[in-house]
Amino acid sequence: MNAAPDAEAAYACLLQGVREGIAGRRDVSLIGIHSGGAWIAERLHRDLGLARPLGTLSSAFHRDDYGRRGLPVEMKATDLPFEVNGADIVLVDDILFTGRTVRAAMNELFDYGRPARIELAVLLDRGGRELPIEARYCGAVHPLGPQHNFALGRGDDGRFTLRIE
Repeated sequence: MNAAPDAEAAYACLLQGVREGIAGRRDVSLIGIHSGGAWIAERLHRDLGLARPLGTLSSAFHRDDYGRRGLPVEMKATDLPFEVNGADIVLVDDILFTGRTVRAAMNELFDYGRPARIELAVLLDRGGRELPIEARYCGAVHPLGPQHNFALGRGDDGRFTLRIE
């Protein structure tokens, strides 16, 4: 098994990609998917100096495997402190795998309104898609078999780490 990619290097690539992708666009809103995506979105929001408030979103109730997985131990609520209708949104997650979390997050988002645009930003794409979902902004691509998982960590200094479990 290969070593996990450098999370800080992946974040630097992601930041640069999002910065270039939203350049010249006004009123872009970032929404982080709990919990790792929210961590990434918090840091992106700060590093990009965006004026619109940061949103966070829980996809737990819209997952198609909700009955099997149940609720997360620490359930966090969706918080979207801006109008979703007509918004230009960058949805942020940590690890893109099957695409099911992103699908569930979009279902949750549409409960709040109809955005003008949704783009996806992820720290890491590990392959293995089951749904036709692709990130517009991606920090790194690192294929990993289904028997393993990546775990995102965040230190007290805000720096990210990745490990393979």
